[in-house]
Amino acid sequence: MGLADIAAGIEVTAEQDARGVPTVDDTGVDLRERFDAHAESLPCDPDAAATVFDAYAGGASVGESAHEAGVAPMTAAKTLHRCGVTGVTPLSPTAREILRDWLDGELPRTEARTLTGASKTEFALAAYVETHDPVEELADATAGELTPGTNATVAKRDALAETMSDASEFF
Repeated sequence: MGLADIAAGIEVTAEQDARGVPTVDDTGVDLRERFDAHAESLPCDPDAAATVFDAYAGGASVGESAHEAGVAPMTAAKTLHRCGVTGVTPLSPTAREILRDWLDGELPRTEARTLTGASKTEFALAAYVETHDPVEELADATAGELTPGTNATVAKRDALAETMSDASEFF
């Protein structure tokens, strides 16, 4: 029994709606103005923060984003964290638990640094991330900017489109 025999008699009676995640910003306020509104929560001035974010959203690394904005890479990483970018912390989950133990006063700093294996800079950035939450309004405002237009699976499917059969021919 082949696929054509299995599919015999099956009819498509409805069409599937293409669903996606729409990005709608009806506030009329651009990203730089939103950064201005939360200047006190950012580790650098709003113009530099917007430049860091725009460069990062465009595919630049944290270091490249910092260079473009004229700020230190640590400041750029802090800015991205405050904007809701995940993965800025340089520590693993276990090392973050050790950092939290230090923050809670259960470990001396030198012991915590030794146990995490982090450099002074990495430890300082991780401490900032643990002690400063993302600014909800900035995270909401920037969320759509970091959503990739595609993912690896879709990119592979599109690249191999010519080699795939059209499933509708079997139905």
